[in-house]
Amino acid sequence: MPLKLTRTAEKIPYYPAAGGYSLPDGVALLASNECPDPPLPEVVQAASAALVATNRYPDPSYLPLREALAEHTGVEAERIAVGNGSCDLLLALGEALLEEGTELVHAWPSFSVYPHLEAATGATAVRVPLDADHRHDLDAIADAITERTRLVIVCNPNNPTSTAVGLDALRAFVRRVPEDVVVLLDEAYVEFAEAYRPEESVALLEEHPHLVILRTFSKLYGLAGLRVGYGLCSTPELVGAVSRVRQPFSLNVAAAAAATEALRHPGATAARIAQARESRAAVAAGLRALGIEPAASEANFVWFDLPAADGDAGAAEQRVIAALREERVLVRSGGALGREGALRVTYGTPEENGRFLAALGRALA
Repeated sequence: MPLKLTRTAEKIPYYPAAGGYSLPDGVALLASNECPDPPLPEVVQAASAALVATNRYPDPSYLPLREALAEHTGVEAERIAVGNGSCDLLLALGEALLEEGTELVHAWPSFSVYPHLEAATGATAVRVPLDADHRHDLDAIADAITERTRLVIVCNPNNPTSTAVGLDALRAFVRRVPEDVVVLLDEAYVEFAEAYRPEESVALLEEHPHLVILRTFSKLYGLAGLRVGYGLCSTPELVGAVSRVRQPFSLNVAAAAAATEALRHPGATAARIAQARESRAAVAAGLRALGIEPAASEANFVWFDLPAADGDAGAAEQRVIAALREERVLVRSGGALGREGALRVTYGTPEENGRFLAALGRALA
């Protein structure tokens, strides 16, 4: 008997999850923008210790984590929301702000969860194409705002294209957005960027009462499997708006303990950033040697268009993905992320990066 779903549920797209979870060991997992390094032993120990008390619900305030984040970012704990990954906060903000008759504006291609907001809330999404360099066209996004707009999203660095816009451009953009429109700056990859330092965008919160910055522990901190995200808000009211529409206890005790401990090891995160930047340079050089010019990466992954045989970009993409998979290298399909004929490839270990480049060379040949 077929399920009788609501019209809303029928419209919500499935998240285009990467494949490969059932493959054996030895596969280069370069499809999901994860950290190639496991969590620190101290982080694993903190999560394990928290499991002793799992017969009790978490403290719904998550104050130890929020206070640690306040010390880390300089934003008061009362203006910080935490959740089950940054997607939890993104979807909650959409639910709090959007409804039928309203609009959200965002670039495209961009993070593949953004279309969920339109379907789940009944709002209309206005998608603004990226510029020729795969970056946000902030002027075009500002021009797309109308009296119906409630939410504007800027993913910086942008997923899937790896590019970023600079701080001056961001500041000028936020100034153009009316204060009754919330600006969501999605910075899941900001620690890897060279366009500006993470603390520099945080300073914008003091200038603009309609700004929210989303960040995550899934990338740099290597906690993708525990799902921890946080939102830095210009006002406590924005935190309250998110909290009102979510289920209670949105973050489990092990995840909260692991994230709190992860913030205590800046030396380890600095080393990971340095390694990602070395990988960025090595992979870009390897792609250019194959005749491919990648987008200017500011993240822990790279985006590039493939040479399209016979002008069929989609077919070329699928042939290359299949050839890489045969060599135990998994990457993400550009077609699934908004642009046929492109690939998104996460930086892995130096050995995995070398395997990818060699396999791609053979696939193209």
